[in-house]
Amino acid sequence: MKKGEIDYSAQGKKNRVSGRIFETKVREKLESMGWVVDKWTNTVDYDRLKLVPAKRKYNPFKKVMVIGTGFPDFIAFKKNEENNYEIIGVEVKSNGYLSQIEKSMCMWLLENKIFSKILIAKKGKSRGEIEYIDFREKHGKKFLQ
Repeated sequence: MKKGEIDYSAQGKKNRVSGRIFETKVREKLESMGWVVDKWTNTVDYDRLKLVPAKRKYNPFKKVMVIGTGFPDFIAFKKNEENNYEIIGVEVKSNGYLSQIEKSMCMWLLENKIFSKILIAKKGKSRGEIEYIDFREKHGKKFLQ
């Protein structure tokens, strides 16, 4: 490889590792706030307009099936003051940006009352900081018009 060229394979590996590390930090932070957190393994099927199990991905190099391909990344629940449970979805994005498809899936999940709210976890301005953005507050108005 020539000087100045970008090794996209190496960059992709670094990005995936960085994403997994950030997901772990988000999960630990939510658990420290009293949430019970688990990996969400479902996704929205637009053809049938229903919730379906996410397809597992095969990693041919490690010869394993990768589970965690659902949308959003996590489901979290916590008992509130009225002794009811609040159930939320958490999507982890380092930059906080969702694709148009992901935004549509979030709206479908909220409209069908799968989650009471969906949070987008992103890296904060200072090192180690995690910001949570309520999807409905940021994007919901655009979809409801």
